Amino acid sequence: MLYSKMFIPTLKEAPADADIVSAKLMIRAGMIRKLASGLYEYLPLGVKVLKKVENIVREELNAAGGQEVIMPLMLPKELWEETGRWNVYGKELFRLKDRKNAEFCLGPTHEEAITDLARREIRSYRQLPVMFHQFTQKFRDEIRPRFGVMRAREFLMSDGYSFHTDEADLEKYYTVIFEAYKRICQRCGFDFRAVEADSGAIGGSFSHEFMVLADTGEEEIACCTCGYGANSQKVACLPIENPAQTPLKLEEINTPHMKTAAEVANFLKVSQKNLIKTIIYVADGVPVAALVSGNHEINELKLQKLLGADNISLANEETVREVTGADVGFAGPVGLKGAKIIADLSVLSISNAAAGANKTDFHLKNLNYGRDYKADQAADIRKAQNGDICPVCKKEKLNFCRGIEIGHTFKLGTKYSNPMKAAYLNAEGKEILSPMGCYGIGVSRILAAIIEQSSDENGIVWTDNVAPFEVEIIPINYAEGKTKQAVDEIYSTLTAGGLDVLIDDRDERAGVKFKDADLIGIPYRITVGEKGLAQGVVEFKRRKDPKEATKLLKPAAAIEEILKIYRRGI
Repeated sequence: MLYSKMFIPTLKEAPADADIVSAKLMIRAGMIRKLASGLYEYLPLGVKVLKKVENIVREELNAAGGQEVIMPLMLPKELWEETGRWNVYGKELFRLKDRKNAEFCLGPTHEEAITDLARREIRSYRQLPVMFHQFTQKFRDEIRPRFGVMRAREFLMSDGYSFHTDEADLEKYYTVIFEAYKRICQRCGFDFRAVEADSGAIGGSFSHEFMVLADTGEEEIACCTCGYGANSQKVACLPIENPAQTPLKLEEINTPHMKTAAEVANFLKVSQKNLIKTIIYVADGVPVAALVSGNHEINELKLQKLLGADNISLANEETVREVTGADVGFAGPVGLKGAKIIADLSVLSISNAAAGANKTDFHLKNLNYGRDYKADQAADIRKAQNGDICPVCKKEKLNFCRGIEIGHTFKLGTKYSNPMKAAYLNAEGKEILSPMGCYGIGVSRILAAIIEQSSDENGIVWTDNVAPFEVEIIPINYAEGKTKQAVDEIYSTLTAGGLDVLIDDRDERAGVKFKDADLIGIPYRITVGEKGLAQGVVEFKRRKDPKEATKLLKPAAAIEEILKIYRRGI
């Protein structure tokens, strides 16, 4: 492909609203342009990368037994009402009506549609297991689209759905897809972790996120050298056993205007570990008091799941006064009115603790569990933090880092097949609900994740398998006869070897071509000039390591070097 014939509108500077590296570089490299908030146009260079990533995903899912389908983007309300998600999915769901006033949504995910297909077409156990997958645009009305294509309102996704005869068969196939997703990440060149995660709005009993490690990642993940990994919201926290002390007499202390744990601890001259924070929530309209030590934070996701609540939020000032009889900041476990008390396991062993007195400007000292207060339920409801011990090996400390979620796998069980009656007949003719698996990977998000993990001050550094072109040939003067002949011969040989090659034939200075080559990030560069050809050599350079010296090779040796690399699949 000739550079002059391809639309690659590179920019020296990124727009001011491009907020992360990948967004800046995708725009500067001429891969995308912004149409509106959260909506992006993919230009030819971006499409080439998108299709290469899509093909990697397709190859691995097909190898895992998947069969590709295409589902409608517009989904009828009736299907979503069957599962109850029409009313609970939230404002992220794009809703619309047709000319007959029938209601639809633009699909953010396709569980209902694929389950409807299965219940109409799958009749017998002989048809199972089966996995359908597709590549389609998804739509989510993000409250604040940001991070370029990473959190957009329209994006390309691969989503797959499997149907099984029983949970054991689902478990077996889940492992197959899990390994396929790992291979996808490896082929994209990622440094990644597969970690346990919450299933969120998709539902199901168990799920894993595939996280690309990057400082710009939105998610925090915890990992252990034993192999355990989980989203920080999912990490199980082992109870901390505090040293026992002789119980002291309960005291009420005046603490004027001191509401935060740090303020109270400093005033009372105690460690924050010895404080009990009492946070008032409202879960499905009912007040709940959550207790956690002063140096920990409530994990609202754990609390919500423990309560089995659809919605949970911090109580407003009026509700706090009704429950505690005091202003916000002075709640404690003694004397609460009409609120269920949920205590984190680590709170139970705190001796002679300090807590709010449920009286404005007052706190209590020397609280002891069992003597002064009791919880209606004790459970792990705190956030994991640095210093916590791994819940699996129970020996090593967890390591925390940030990641970009590019894929998520779910064991759905019968969450969708039950309300939608997706059943099959077994060998005895009995009707059985089909357990399901769900597997999603963000194709457009992968592009941004690669750049976040693989770029430098000069531009993108594409991994070999996903680069828009594997090789760029830069002639110093393409119009010069010997140079053009050498370039065309190299091009013909490499393309015959199955490689995608770009010739920068523009009438530009060499420095401009080199800057654009670094910005676009093509893995291998061959520079051809009259002086080098006079000595029988061309310049060969890898984009991956800018400090690596440029090699002077004979044209045939440069060609062989590249062909060897791609034969090895590096």
